[in-house]
Amino acid sequence: MAEPPTVADLRRAGIISSQEIVAAIDVYLRDPTAGPYRFASGHNLDIAALVNATPAFEAVDRSGPKEKAFRMVLTAAVMSAQPIKR
Repeated sequence: MAEPPTVADLRRAGIISSQEIVAAIDVYLRDPTAGPYRFASGHNLDIAALVNATPAFEAVDRSGPKEKAFRMVLTAAVMSAQPIKR
């Protein structure tokens, strides 16, 4: 596993579940100000900071029929992010 591992690495290793990843994304979509998501493994990921730091999000609409595209870009960004272990 790469150091520091990405969410995808942690998912492949069984440290973070697919359900947790979906839950983290759902929490962000419901409330972008919710703060970092804490996975059961103790890893934390600030999805709002990730969105603010990723230029691809400027081109994707967050509402209406384009919400699916936003969720797809968000999922890709989350999977490549490196959560912090606390």
